[in-house]
Amino acid sequence: MADRLIRATAAEGGIRVVGVITTRLTEEARQRHQLSWVASAALGRTMAAGLLLASSMKTPESRVNIRVQGNGPLGGVLVDAGLDGTVRGYVDNPTIELSPNKIDKLDVGKAVGNQGFLYIVKDVGYGYPYSSTVELVSGEIGDDIANYLVTSEQTPSALVLGVYVDKEGIQAAGGLLLQVMPKAAIDEELVQTLESRIASLSGFTPLLRAGKTLPEIFQQLLGDMGLNIFPESQIVRFHCGCSFEKVLGALKMFGVDELKDMIEKDNGAQAVCEFCGEVYQASKQDLIQLIEDLQQPFTEIPVGQLHKSSS
Repeated sequence: MADRLIRATAAEGGIRVVGVITTRLTEEARQRHQLSWVASAALGRTMAAGLLLASSMKTPESRVNIRVQGNGPLGGVLVDAGLDGTVRGYVDNPTIELSPNKIDKLDVGKAVGNQGFLYIVKDVGYGYPYSSTVELVSGEIGDDIANYLVTSEQTPSALVLGVYVDKEGIQAAGGLLLQVMPKAAIDEELVQTLESRIASLSGFTPLLRAGKTLPEIFQQLLGDMGLNIFPESQIVRFHCGCSFEKVLGALKMFGVDELKDMIEKDNGAQAVCEFCGEVYQASKQDLIQLIEDLQQPFTEIPVGQLHKSSS
């Protein structure tokens, strides 16, 4: 099943529903970062959440950054997701592994830690990004982001995230976001109905592993509530915008003395992208060229030339 995101409404537009399947992109992240099982679950849940949050933004270049910083051994989790369906991310300590919790599931909460903060930054591509910080409530990712939606965006929300991984890799991953729109939020019965429907789910990945599609899951939850599934679906994928040119630009910021030191000690430089694990090698000649660029004299353009008429 291809990774994709679909949207729907129910209750005459009072409920917004978004579902995303992220199995393949989570497997790509696992391989790129050599993630342990519990690290795969933590990053996979956060990437699915990032895509779900970005899905409600308006401008094509809109992006959401999620940073989870808890007191657990996993360290931080950082994800960048866009309305265009691209997502990338990493964890600080990708190889840590923990025993399953009491209900025999990967203990993401313990790996992340239940003390710390969740940072959300929304960038619409212009102006100042919107940022918000909330305390972690469990470290399970889904609980923490649902708490953010209620406390920071004042939107009653239910969020279900899941990653199923075994010795063969990621077998199922994705998430489901249901939100009661502001005009319908005063309907307490509607909110309670939504909460009970979500509580009835046995989880998200068991449904995927059983062969359920996103429309079928939507139908199971809200089929009797005027469900309207939008016909367009969106492909989602792991993608990082890093490049060798960007690496050279970053190296230039070290300055002439540092670049000379890299040449003398290492005969070049190596850079690894934290988001995707891509390794870039800058040769001695690359660094020499950067030094030459930095040492070129700056030529000031006379003010009069800036306003020269073409008539």
